[in-house]
Amino acid sequence: MAGGVIHFEIPAEDEGRAREFYTSAFGWEVGAVPEMSYAMIKTTPTDATGVPSVPGSINGGMFRREGELTSPIVTVDVDDIDAALAKINSVGGSTVLPREQVGTMGWAAYFKDTEGNIVGLWQNAAPAGAGSGAAGNDIGA
Repeated sequence: MAGGVIHFEIPAEDEGRAREFYTSAFGWEVGAVPEMSYAMIKTTPTDATGVPSVPGSINGGMFRREGELTSPIVTVDVDDIDAALAKINSVGGSTVLPREQVGTMGWAAYFKDTEGNIVGLWQNAAPAGAGSGAAGNDIGA
C-alpha cells in the first residue's frame, strides 16, 4: 500500500559493533550486502518471497553513517518517487538524495521534512512482465 512505512535504516560508525549489538539485544539477523556497502536486518520471519509474515512487522537495513544520513530513518512506500519528491518539495520539504536505482529491486530516495527529519522513499521495480510502479511490502528480505 503506497504511503505505508515499509522499512527502517540504522546508520552506524562501526557496522560490526552495531551488528553485534542488535543481534545480542534483540536476536535480529544482520546479513551483509557487500556489493551495496549495506546490511539487511531481519527482525521478523518472512515468507518465501522475503516479505514479513507477521502483520505490521517490517525489516530494515544498516549502513555506514556519513553525510546527512546520521539518524535512524523510516522508509515510506510510494508508487512514483519522482512524483512524491515533487509533492514533498511543493509542501515545504526538500530532496536530500534524489531517486537512485537499488539493484533490480527498485528505487530509493531521501527527503527532509519541514521539521528537519530525513525520511526515505521506496518504489518497487515492477515484477517481470508487469507495468512499472508495482508496490510491495518490504525492501528485500
